[in-house]
Amino acid sequence: MPLLFTPLKIRSLTLKNRIVVSPMCQYSSVDGFANDWHFVHLGSRAVGGAALVFTEATAVSPEGRISPHDLGIWKDEHIAPLKRITEFIEKQGSIPGMQLAHAGRKASVTEPWNGDKQIPATDGGWQSVAPSAVPFYADRDTPAELDEAGIHRIAACFKAAAQRALLAGFKVLEIHGAHGYLANEFMSPLSNKRTDNYGGSFDNRIRFLLEIIGAIRTVWPQDYPLFLRISASDWTDGGWTVDDSVRLAGIVKDKGVDLIDCSSGGIIPGVKIPAAPNYQVPFAAAVRRAGIPTGAVGIIVSPEQAEAIIANGQADLIFMARELLRDPYFPLRAARELGYDDMPWPVQYERAKRKK
Repeated sequence: MPLLFTPLKIRSLTLKNRIVVSPMCQYSSVDGFANDWHFVHLGSRAVGGAALVFTEATAVSPEGRISPHDLGIWKDEHIAPLKRITEFIEKQGSIPGMQLAHAGRKASVTEPWNGDKQIPATDGGWQSVAPSAVPFYADRDTPAELDEAGIHRIAACFKAAAQRALLAGFKVLEIHGAHGYLANEFMSPLSNKRTDNYGGSFDNRIRFLLEIIGAIRTVWPQDYPLFLRISASDWTDGGWTVDDSVRLAGIVKDKGVDLIDCSSGGIIPGVKIPAAPNYQVPFAAAVRRAGIPTGAVGIIVSPEQAEAIIANGQADLIFMARELLRDPYFPLRAARELGYDDMPWPVQYERAKRKK
């Protein structure tokens, strides 16, 4: 039996295999609401056999959106259309997960296919916020520096979002602490120039993240997992390093985080990242040695590649993004290519299952 298709128990949940649908922004919502696009996008990947299906980065507040068309969970009205999706995912034998996010200084921009441009207030844009009044791009608006009251308000938004996610039927949460968004902005010295209790030292720079974790864990059931996505390296001098990530892992595993999803980069523009197959897997392997399960992500495109990562003990889960956009049924295909004949198919599709 390929290790890629062995179950993994985390708290009370058992994932049927090690393939996870990574959060992927769709920029297809109006006022944060899930719609038929999200139902089909997420539902088809559950049909395809992934064990855990994550929503895209889901904004905990309106100003926490990257674009005006991001998915949201900042009001109770968002719950019902999301519940329709989670119920369908579970009927396929998969587990529904939600990534909670705040875009910080990278907020109020157009969708990528519309240029990823700053949206001025006159066109419906909004004031972004950050740990420090430093814009991501020099030609973008300067974010407002958060005071302590503002920091606490956002942590409360994560808590309220977790409560709504539970009502919507999600069973795994992931905090987005990567890719240059707000939590990551606090963590990295490249974007955090504060001199108060939320800046300067390592312990101060992770304080905001720890407050989010603590707030969520007060309302998120103890038998449900909490994941954390991090940028394990800023890929540049003076930034966050893999050693920082290992140190963070040793702290958050005792605060209620069950797995660290190891991505990288995104904190400042213009950084040269040597992207290639498995280029981020060493981060997952290093963090895993801190005694916490990890997820590997980044140009993982073949069944053999994914199997080797699990078999070599480099990660516990494989988070897949673009390959699952190309092939929503990758898990079914991977099982066949790795010689695993017991992978369950939807009964509606069984006529297409090739048996040896």
